[in-house]
Amino acid sequence: MKSLRIFLMLAMFMALAISTICETQLDEEELGFEDDGNDLPLSESEQPTSLRGTSRFLAQKTRVVMTCNKYPRVCRASGSPGPDCCKKKCVNVLTDRLNCGMCGKKCKYSEICCKGECVNPSSNKKHCGGCNNKCGTGNSCAYGICSYA
Repeated sequence: MKSLRIFLMLAMFMALAISTICETQLDEEELGFEDDGNDLPLSESEQPTSLRGTSRFLAQKTRVVMTCNKYPRVCRASGSPGPDCCKKKCVNVLTDRLNCGMCGKKCKYSEICCKGECVNPSSNKKHCGGCNNKCGTGNSCAYGICSYA
């Protein structure tokens, strides 16, 4: 008798769970949601026309990308990361850790790029704790702080 009660309670719980799931799916279909992994409804301008099976991302118009290897003046524009072109990207070889001093020269993990040179800011007297932070005469740089001890 007790096992029959448990079985009936389990059956009622499963029926309730299934009805809740079905109701949620019906509400989403009525609101115009599409099951593409995106939780936002499609606007009328974004509705797929004849591109069956392709996503909206692929249906967008392609932009012309201006890379610095073809247009080197792009790097000198305002808002550019730097005036130099390395591997089709604008960089500043005076401060970039992956292109320090010249394209492709990488600084070690503990180093930073200051004025085109890889330096260790925890022990360098001219760049103690950061670029161009000089320690005074007679002071040493330890752990990135002048005269730590």
